[in-house]
Amino acid sequence: MAKVVVLPEYCKSCGLCVNICPKKILAIGDKANQKGYYTVIVTDPDKCIGCALCGTVCPDMALEVYR
Repeated sequence: MAKVVVLPEYCKSCGLCVNICPKKILAIGDKANQKGYYTVIVTDPDKCIGCALCGTVCPDMALEVYR
């Protein structure tokens, strides 16, 4: 089963991963990281297909995708 892991300390809330996810399982959360950015959360991890588009588009390497 595929799994996406968010590394909140690297996330800058750019939203690129949220927009590109074909299953729409990523969203900007309501908790800020140490830098004050509201980080991405995985809303429905069971729907992840492991395409890794989110990790590819992230400029800060804040996402890891496991297949």
